[in-house]
This record gives sequence, structure tokens and C-alpha cells, in this order.
Amino acid sequence: MYKRILVATDGSALSAKAVQTGLSLAALSGATVVALKVVPRYPRSYFEGGMPVDMVDVKRIEQQWSDAAQELVNKVKAQGSAEGVTVKAVVAKSDLVAEAVISAAKKHKCDLIVMASHGRKGIKRLLLGSETQHVLTHSHIPVLVLR
Repeated sequence: MYKRILVATDGSALSAKAVQTGLSLAALSGATVVALKVVPRYPRSYFEGGMPVDMVDVKRIEQQWSDAAQELVNKVKAQGSAEGVTVKAVVAKSDLVAEAVISAAKKHKCDLIVMASHGRKGIKRLLLGSETQHVLTHSHIPVLVLR
């Protein structure tokens, strides 16, 4: 069946459901799990209408985001250990979340991607986009989507 499953998480309650499902599937199939959290880079453009932020503050904020992401994937790793599943904790830095998910799945030779979809419709989907839809459209690896 599956040998390596990438589980993408953003820390939300819906994402926790995807994590649990991915870990359960890994336990059933004897697969290992790659737990992934994608961290955006701090926006540095002066054209966005915001106040310019000192580079020291930018580095501090990005470090806080990275630390929080590492803590999140470490929790998934601990949860996997409790269920007898080997989990590799991975934090990726990218502004393109879907591309980072697909890239990590390729890099770690995963044969399944498990992620959640918030199920936004209409104008919210247009404005916020859908990372899950992008992964579904562009991944050559099977994707299991939970709602």
C-alpha cells in the first residue's frame, strides 16, 4: 500500500483531523509519515501600503513563525510515536504553500499527500484561494483531502 505519507498541517482543528487520519492510515499500512508545516516569509515590499519594518524585527518575526511551526510538527511526531508511527518533522519556508507541499512530497519520496480543505466557496474562495485545490490540480502524487 503506502510507504511514505506526507501530512500537511496548519495547526487548525480541521488540519488536526487530517493529521489523525494520516497517522491512522500510516499505522494500518506500516508507512512512515512526513509532517509538514509551511511557513511564509515576512512581506518585505514597501508597495503594500504598510510601514517599513526593521530587518531585525523581520528576522525576529520569521524566527517566531519557524519556532511555532517546529513545535507544531514536533507535536505530530509525538502523536505518531504514541501510535507506533515513525514521523519526520519538516518545516518549509515558502510563500507558495501548495508548491512547497508538492515539492516536499517529491523530495521525501512520498506516495500520498494527506491534507484538509476548509471548503470555502464563492467570494471567500476567490479572495483567499485554495491551496488544497492547487495541490490537487498540480500534484502527480495521490492526494487525500479531508473536510
